[in-house]
Amino acid sequence: MDVKHVAKLANLSLSLAEEKKFSTQFTDTLNTIAVINQLDTSNILPTSQVTGLTNVVREDKIDNSRLVSQSQVTSQSAASYQGYVVVPAIFHE
Repeated sequence: MDVKHVAKLANLSLSLAEEKKFSTQFTDTLNTIAVINQLDTSNILPTSQVTGLTNVVREDKIDNSRLVSQSQVTSQSAASYQGYVVVPAIFHE
């Protein structure tokens, strides 16, 4: 494997010792993948998760008792502009 090329793609600066170390590790990883690819998995069902847990979801219904109007929100905010709540900037130059 061309470690220099992979390092360049990842925008990494590597020393010669690191290049040698990663070259060995990449080779070991690719050899392990080659062994795994030889396994017969034809009788194995595809698995997306193994814990048996499922997502708990609720029906997507609007709860009118929890709605507030735009004017209620803007009247309670520290600052508003043309019906929008004004908040401090989070991005700075």
